[in-house]
Amino acid sequence: MPRTVLAALATALASVYPLSPLQAQTGPALAQLPPVKVSATRFAESVDVLPFGVSVISAADIERAGVSTINEAIIKLLGVPGRLDFYGGGDYGLDLRGFGATAASNQVVIVDGIRINEADLGGTRLAGIDIDSVERIEVIRGSAAVLYGEGATGGAIIVTTKAGGSGSRQNAATAYAAAGSYGLRELRASGTLVNGGFSADVTANQRRADNHRDNFKSDTDGASLVAQWRGDGLRLGARFAVDKLDTGLPGSLSAEQYRLNPAQTTSPTKTGAIRNQRQILFAQGSLGDWQLALDAGKRRKELDSLNKGTPTYQYEVDANNVAARAKHQGTLGSATNALVLGIDQTDWTRTTLGTWGSVAKHKSHAVYVNDDLTLAGATRLAAGLRTESVEQSNSSSGVSRDTRQTAWELGVTQPLAKGWSAYARIGRSFRLANVDELGFTLPGALLLPQTSRDLELGTRWSYATGRAELRWYRSALRNEVGYDPVIANPNSWNGFGANVNFDPTQRQGMELQTDHALSSALTLQVNAALRQARFTDGAYSGRDVPLVPHQTVALRADWRPLPGHSVNGGVNWVASQSPDFNNACRMPSYVTSDVRYAYQFDRAELSLGINNLTDSKYYTLAYRCTAGVTQAIYPEAGRAVTASVRFKF
Repeated sequence: MPRTVLAALATALASVYPLSPLQAQTGPALAQLPPVKVSATRFAESVDVLPFGVSVISAADIERAGVSTINEAIIKLLGVPGRLDFYGGGDYGLDLRGFGATAASNQVVIVDGIRINEADLGGTRLAGIDIDSVERIEVIRGSAAVLYGEGATGGAIIVTTKAGGSGSRQNAATAYAAAGSYGLRELRASGTLVNGGFSADVTANQRRADNHRDNFKSDTDGASLVAQWRGDGLRLGARFAVDKLDTGLPGSLSAEQYRLNPAQTTSPTKTGAIRNQRQILFAQGSLGDWQLALDAGKRRKELDSLNKGTPTYQYEVDANNVAARAKHQGTLGSATNALVLGIDQTDWTRTTLGTWGSVAKHKSHAVYVNDDLTLAGATRLAAGLRTESVEQSNSSSGVSRDTRQTAWELGVTQPLAKGWSAYARIGRSFRLANVDELGFTLPGALLLPQTSRDLELGTRWSYATGRAELRWYRSALRNEVGYDPVIANPNSWNGFGANVNFDPTQRQGMELQTDHALSSALTLQVNAALRQARFTDGAYSGRDVPLVPHQTVALRADWRPLPGHSVNGGVNWVASQSPDFNNACRMPSYVTSDVRYAYQFDRAELSLGINNLTDSKYYTLAYRCTAGVTQAIYPEAGRAVTASVRFKF
């Protein structure tokens, strides 16, 4: 997208949105937007007082857009860049702040209070969570290291399910069925039973799809059960969830193969399977001025890669997590003070099966404190500190390491006028090489911890018909951990490639987020970002970090022209990006659009949705550059139509 288009976007925004927060207060109230509460700070509070940005997707947003997975919701509704996963079950790699191939290792994923990140390069599977069970998705933009620890420089994704929320419960049930292009068949059902203080929630989902390439057929199944009791300020419960995926693995394409037939496969006999099982015990309560919470989770993952039905790579992951936290709310003279204390523990083990089996371990123990002091004039001062000790080992490489790292941050939020405030935050975050990265290094090399000095400035305003936020950020990284495919390495089978500590790098950019009600029947949402991910020293100095687009824009509208009728649609634009460290190749920019019409009558809703409305031919993932030509391409789907019916009881 040329600069003239960006300028046109800015002009359009200026014509739609109030010129200033003060002017916004004088306009007629067309539709009142509700205040936004988030739990990203470990306890619920208003997003307007935080010294950092948090984006929120509600269950209503998810339903109106017709998205099928958490990943799809974050990409379409928030404009976060996504890259196609190797598997065909709807997972996309998400990149909150421009980390490219290592994005998954630089952002944390929390589901109902429990961290579910893997400690290897296997990625975090979100598509297995039933989308109808999700109450809210919160995305912290930028460092979340004090609250969530190692690997949170890019941010955090916090998913709260309907059973995990704090709202009132009532008897309810839903049933959903859909069919569409590329052989899609999908069924989902959920129910809630309430009896006094006791409630039980059950969900089940099944998805079958041939998908858009040969040998990319996928079967997904999942189910969950939550039982809990609430009363007298106490909440106790247990959660159990399973999901499984069986899929073909079509492989990457050369540029010529992509040009001739993007639907073909280069690995017609390769398949994969993933099984996940999660168990959580949780408790929340209050004791005087203290709020207390405890989450204890046990998780198991099994992965099989097969060729002609014969296993070629298999492993099992067993993870145990404990998250305990407490919040004290009190007064200090004319000021109010909120103190959060917490402990996080993780015990993660991966057992690789077969002749060349191995065991990899990651154990961590962290303590953190976060304090927010609100002065009489509503100025809010924030300070946080976290110390985390980590033990890692991998029998395959023979490498083991114990380390302790510290994260800290200081922030301030200053009201400027009614509904208008500014904020600033500085801090330090860190990440460690995961158990896979520890081993494949240069001879004698031991990867150092990656550290980042983070700075963020922002302003936000709320008015009767909307809200808007503008953020600027910069992260200066030292010893960034990643894979360099061209560095000479005698340990490699072809003499090249190793996990390394890169020379200094920097992430900086601006983000705009707005929600505006143009009328009681029409709302508009804009998420736009300018980002730069660049090497600032060394052999790659001045070059872009691979797989990071410089600009993204997501526009979305929701229109209700008549009672019972709704139209929801959006346009996402992603700028070009480079797949290689020398920036000799470019992946083309792309524009995708989607629209969904729904008709509601009585307890039923009928809908028709179209993804990739203009049938764009594009790809989001490529790994090689040969003689200036992008290779190792993973194509995206063309136009897809989905018809669905939903019943609510």
